Amino acid sequence: MNKVFLYGCFPLTLINVNAQKATFKPNIVFILVDDMGWKDLACYGNTFNETPHIDSLSNSGIRFTQAYSAAPISSPTRASILTGKHPATLKLTNFLGGNRTDPNSTILPAISKQYLESKETTIAEILKDNGYVTGMVGKWHLGYGDSVAPWGQGFDYTRMIVKNELDYYNYSIAIDSYKNEFIDHGTNYLTDKLTEYGVDFVKKNNDKPFFLYLAYSAPHVMIVPKAEKVSKYLLKYEIRKHSKEGVGNPYYAAMIESLDDGVGQIIKTLRDKGVLENTIIVFASDNGGLGTNELGPTPTSNSPLKKWKGHLYEGGIRVPTIISWKSHIDAEITSDYYFSSIDYLPTLCELVDIKNIPNSTSGKSVVSILLNPTTSKFCQDTLFWHYPHFSNQGGRPSAAVRCGDYKLIENYETHKNELYDIKNDISELHDISEKDKIKTAELHRMLNNWRIKNKVEMPEKN
Repeated sequence: MNKVFLYGCFPLTLINVNAQKATFKPNIVFILVDDMGWKDLACYGNTFNETPHIDSLSNSGIRFTQAYSAAPISSPTRASILTGKHPATLKLTNFLGGNRTDPNSTILPAISKQYLESKETTIAEILKDNGYVTGMVGKWHLGYGDSVAPWGQGFDYTRMIVKNELDYYNYSIAIDSYKNEFIDHGTNYLTDKLTEYGVDFVKKNNDKPFFLYLAYSAPHVMIVPKAEKVSKYLLKYEIRKHSKEGVGNPYYAAMIESLDDGVGQIIKTLRDKGVLENTIIVFASDNGGLGTNELGPTPTSNSPLKKWKGHLYEGGIRVPTIISWKSHIDAEITSDYYFSSIDYLPTLCELVDIKNIPNSTSGKSVVSILLNPTTSKFCQDTLFWHYPHFSNQGGRPSAAVRCGDYKLIENYETHKNELYDIKNDISELHDISEKDKIKTAELHRMLNNWRIKNKVEMPEKN
C-alpha cells in the first residue's frame, strides 16, 4: 500500500517496497513531435489514425483545444520552449537555414539568427541548477557548435540527430559530443531509436529528479513509415475512401503509429520504475501540420482550421497539446484556454517550485489552469506572432495578435489587416476588419506597440 506525506507543497510518495525509492521532486518528460496537425490524433477526433497510447495520456490529464506554437515553423518554437522567450525577442524567427526570398515581392525577409545563443538560459540549465539530471533526445535544430549544442545548453545526457534528420533509415546521432556518433544505414528506424534512448535515460536516472526533452523528428517529411505498419492503413483507406468517415494518408498514419508506440514505451518505463505518478508529462507539436505537397504527397489536413505549417492562420500555429501529472492534475479534462509555447518554462518551473527564473522570460505560468481547470479564473493573455519570412509552405511575411476571441493578422507586404472572431469562426473564413474597424485598430495598435517594445527585426524594402 502506498503512503503519502507532505513535503513542502508536493506529496512525498513512498512507492511500494519493490521500487525501494522515495521521489521528492516531480520529474518532467516533455515530448515534442514535429509538424503534427491539430486533428491528427484520435483524441482530437481523427478516425483514421490510431493513437491509443497518446489517447490514454489525454485521458489521464488535460487536452487543450487552443494551445499554440510561438511560430508556424520549427526552430523558433523550440527556442521558445527552452527559454520561455518569444522568438522575436531572441531574434530567431525562422528555421535554421531558412532564407527563401521572392524577387517579385516588395520586401526582403528579416534577418534571423542561425542558432540559440549560448548566453540564453534554458529550462535545462535552470532545472540542473536545482538538482535535476537533464536529458535531450532527438531533433535539436538550434545550432550545432559545441557551445550551442545541447551539451552546451544544460543537458547532461544528449542524443542529438546530426545527419539526415529527415531520413528515417539513414542518419547519425551524436552521443554527448561530436566525437561519439551512432551511424545507421537502414537498420534502426529513427523514431524507434529515439524512443530507445528516451527509455535508456529514464532507466538510468529514475532514482533522482529528471527532465527528459524527447524531440521526435516525426511525422515531418520525408514520409517514410515502417513497412509492417502500412498495410492496415492502405486497407482502411480502400474501405473508407467513398464513405462519410473520411480517410487520411496511410503512410503518414503509419508514422504516427510509430510515434504512439514510442509514447507508450516511455509511459510503460515510467510505470515500471515506479515514477509515473510523480512525473509531469507534456505532449505537443512544434507547429501545425503540413497541408501541402512539400517533398511528396500532402501528409495531412488541419480542417476545419485554415492553412497549415508556415502560415499564421490557425492551421499553422494551433497544435495538439496534452499535459498529464497523475498525482496532481485531474483526468479526462478538455480545456479551451489558450496559451503559447513560451509559457512552458514558467509553468514547469512553478510546478516544481522553482522561483529563480530569468526576468527576461516572456511567458506566463498557466499552473492555475492545470491544477484547477474547472474553477480557475485565469486571465487569458494576449498572444503575439512575428514571422517576417517567406515559408517553404507558401506563407508570406506577416504578424498576428490574439486577444480574447479576436485575432488580427497583418500582411507585411501589403500592410493589409485581417480580423477574425476565432470563437465563432474557427476556420477564419470571414474577415471582419471592415465591419469592425474599432476592434481592428485596437488590435493593430497592440501589435505595433509590442513590436516597438521588443525591437523586433522587420523586413526591408526590396
